[in-house]
Amino acid sequence: MAELLIAVEVAYARSDQQMIIPLQITQGDSVADAIEQSGIISLIPEINLMTNKVGIFGKVCSLDRQLRSGDRVEIYWPLKIDPKESRRQRAAKSNH
Repeated sequence: MAELLIAVEVAYARSDQQMIIPLQITQGDSVADAIEQSGIISLIPEINLMTNKVGIFGKVCSLDRQLRSGDRVEIYWPLKIDPKESRRQRAAKSNH
């Protein structure tokens, strides 16, 4: 019996760079499987799946989540500053 293939994308974006890699994976493959098969880590060595969060269409998920046809796996770059702290700093500056 032939394995069923599904279409997904693996995406990574920074302010200066964006990469979207479309690929066909076997139904039942995980987020980690898609990232590995995409080859994106060899293209962008700064990606570290121990520290970078991943998600599907803007919702953070685990590396072992199974993918569905049409999913876009997103690899998020680490934040330099917590968003809440950033808002506090901006608010403090605007009050002076």
